[in-house]
This record gives sequence, C-alpha cells and structure tokens, in this order.
Amino acid sequence: MNDLDAENRLRFEQLVLPHIDAAFNLARWLLRSREDAEDASQEAFLRACRFFHGFHGGDARAWLLQIVRNTCYSWLEKNRPRELVVEFDEELHLQPVATPESIAIADEGREHLNRALESVPPRFREVLVLRELEGCSYKEIAAITSIPIGTVMSSLSRARRQLHSALANSSQKEAVREV
Repeated sequence: MNDLDAENRLRFEQLVLPHIDAAFNLARWLLRSREDAEDASQEAFLRACRFFHGFHGGDARAWLLQIVRNTCYSWLEKNRPRELVVEFDEELHLQPVATPESIAIADEGREHLNRALESVPPRFREVLVLRELEGCSYKEIAAITSIPIGTVMSSLSRARRQLHSALANSSQKEAVREV
C-alpha cells in the first residue's frame, strides 16, 4: 500500500479491504488449496493496491474479485496447466435414467445406511440426524440437545467416523457372505 497516497490509501481501505473474505473464498474454490488461496489472494491484493489508481468507482467487490479470479487463473496456468484443459464431457455427466434395477439398488443402499445409522450410539445418532437429515445448524443442535456448540461439532465428527466405520464393516460382512 506504499504505492498509494494518503487519500487513495483510505479509499482502498474503505472500499476494498472489507472484501478480504470474499476474495479468499473465491481463491479457495478456484485453487482447491488453502495455502495456494492464501498466496493468490495476497498477490491479488498487492495487484489491487498497485492498480487502484485505475479504479474509478463502481462495485469494488466485483473489481477485486475479478483481480482475484485473474490471479488464480494465472497461478493455475503456471502451476497446474492440466486443470485448465479439462472440458465438460456430456457423455460422462449424463443424468442417469431411473430403471427398476437402479431404484432397487438405491433402496438397498438406503436400507444399508439405515442399519448402519441405527448401530451408532444414540447421542451420536441424534446429532447426525439433526445435522444431516434435518439440516439443523450447530447452534440449533446445541439448543435442542442442551450441549455447547463445540461439543456438538466434536460429537458430529465422532458420529460421522462411527457411521463410516459401521458402513465399511457391514459392506465387508456382506462381501464375505456373498463369497
């Protein structure tokens, strides 16, 4: 920000700095790495500062995010050029048509999931159901269960691990039975 005089520095702080989180989020989604996103968003802010004299009003957020986007794509071209050439292949991404077989498989998977969920201890199952099936926020779950938000988050993490383990164990048992 040394490139800016006092007036433009104040303008930059008022117009651009409030969008730091949005800039980082965009970089994070584009680069799929927290560390790379931190580097790219920092580079984008340096560029924004350097070229702020060219900003003549309008939507500062959109202006900054455009710089972030361009910075990220430049970074990708330099560091991961293959990711930029992947095209959407409609043949690979067609929506499957529901057939009696696919419906039966889905029903079997749902039953498999229900059995695994039932094997998870009630306290953990409760937070899983509230979060994943009912869509409750951590705050809502804390109020419903009368436990602190931190405990909700750790319980949810443990519950997911236990559910994953139950699903894996039951899949292994079914595979053994089929043999």
